[in-house]
Amino acid sequence: MSRKPSLRWSTYAAPSRFYALAGQLVPWFWAATVLLSAVGLFIGFGIAPSDFQQGDAYRIIFIHVPAAWMSMVIYGVMAFFAVLGWAFNTRLASMYARALAPTGAMFTFLALWTGAFWGKPTWGTWWVWDARITTEFILLLLYVGYIALTEAIDDERRAANAGALLALVGAVNIPVIRFSVVWWNTLHQGATISTTSAPKMAATMLIAMLVMTFAFWAYSFAVVFTRARAIVLERESDTDWVRALAAPPAHP
Repeated sequence: MSRKPSLRWSTYAAPSRFYALAGQLVPWFWAATVLLSAVGLFIGFGIAPSDFQQGDAYRIIFIHVPAAWMSMVIYGVMAFFAVLGWAFNTRLASMYARALAPTGAMFTFLALWTGAFWGKPTWGTWWVWDARITTEFILLLLYVGYIALTEAIDDERRAANAGALLALVGAVNIPVIRFSVVWWNTLHQGATISTTSAPKMAATMLIAMLVMTFAFWAYSFAVVFTRARAIVLERESDTDWVRALAAPPAHP
């Protein structure tokens, strides 16, 4: 009796299969982004109580904190795929790493920008060379450096390998950002959410922050998949399946 082919992790490693799957998922991720953003912002700005110390100024955390989390997570994922493409010569992994970089850079900039708006009423200044802020700024430079490096090299494989090396070296900065408030005496407050202690905020505040985090995740998938599909079409332009996509439909 014949067995049905099983779905393996490598099933969608082929650019053509990834392109088709991503095209089906993107609209769902956009819908999730809109829905989760609306719910998160409503809870954060309409239901969550004012902070007894910072008043309503603290509400920027519903954007700032998820953006900061995403900036670090996306860099880790980008570095993983970049190194995977470098080590095993998997083209799709390198394409995906390249698609992740602009979104990670955007979230890093958003974290720094909203942090400045939070810092002004809290610390009395827009910017300080605090350990957490400085390492987050270095993360932005790493993103920009990766994008500039991969775009500056014409040869696809050499660009991917050079970018992977930079991403791998820059990954050292991620734990430094995470533990900077522990290792150094900084103005930046410590972790609000910890796996070893109860949250230091009201339940509605925590729910709003988590919903906005999921909204940012959905946005990241929608944007990165869209960008990755464009990169796949560019890199696979000489293949039969891309030519078939570009061919006009046959008339009966």
